[in-house]
Amino acid sequence: MEKLIFDQVVLVGCGIDVHKDIIVATIRKSEKEYETKEFRSYTSSLTELREWCKSEGVTHIAMESTGVYWKPVFNILEEGDFEIILVNARHVRNVPGHKTDKKDSQWLSKLLLSGLLKASFIPPVEIRDLRDLVRYKKKIVAQASSEKNRIIRILEDANIKLSSVLTNVDGAVGSRIIDDLIAGNTKVEQLMEHYHGKIKVSKAEFRMALQGRLTPHHQFMLRVIKESLTDKEKLIAKIEKQIDELAIQYSVEIELLQTIPGVAYDSAVSIISEIGADMKQFSSEQHLSSWAGMSPGNNESGGKKKAQPPSTETNSCNQP
Repeated sequence: MEKLIFDQVVLVGCGIDVHKDIIVATIRKSEKEYETKEFRSYTSSLTELREWCKSEGVTHIAMESTGVYWKPVFNILEEGDFEIILVNARHVRNVPGHKTDKKDSQWLSKLLLSGLLKASFIPPVEIRDLRDLVRYKKKIVAQASSEKNRIIRILEDANIKLSSVLTNVDGAVGSRIIDDLIAGNTKVEQLMEHYHGKIKVSKAEFRMALQGRLTPHHQFMLRVIKESLTDKEKLIAKIEKQIDELAIQYSVEIELLQTIPGVAYDSAVSIISEIGADMKQFSSEQHLSSWAGMSPGNNESGGKKKAQPPSTETNSCNQP
């Protein structure tokens, strides 16, 4: 079989195979001139890797986006003024049956020198920090929603039908009633004091909804869940304050995004945290749509179309 020969477009490059504890790096200067070394994932060892690349005149570094393990490697190497190319592992598969860490590293370095690697989108550090905060806030908000649902389930278990007579159990009226129940005020007439004219159901139906069987266990569960919910709401407030501080520098872009119907402040910040403010990373709106996984790809063989996962050609670092 004739050996394929590619033109060399990178003078000196380094291919890195990243794992949790071991980093295998190959510095390549030509097809046959290369050196492979193994490093630990500790900061001191990664610093040695960076200095080795500097001393060998490396201009480009390529590494796979392995879980979250590529991030500390990237953070240290980006201080060395290299052009770092983060690539999707599916795009650089080696020959089956011949896979080792060293061979993976050497294969990456060979592809790098030949200019055959396509870089993933890695936003600047400010956007990465904003992305961490926005995604974490979403998780805490989801946890808070789960706690609210748990409160409703406890009330249902006690046959107190607040969710049947109130639009929002976590609103002002519902919160006051739940606080009274936690405090031991279970008399229906006392709880009826929170009824007002804006509530859609009648007084008689509201009174029936409050008639239940609240046990000490129910009270304890409501108390601890309410405490957990309060803690999460405080945490969300802290995160939102930090998000607002980081988002100030993108105030113009955020205002422009809010001119889109249905896009409010939180949505605008979320969009900026995911795609950044520099659209040079995306050649067209179709490219952005593909990166976001909203544009189906083609995978046809033998006249049959197969299921295609969302595109990750520039989305390798888009992980929680």
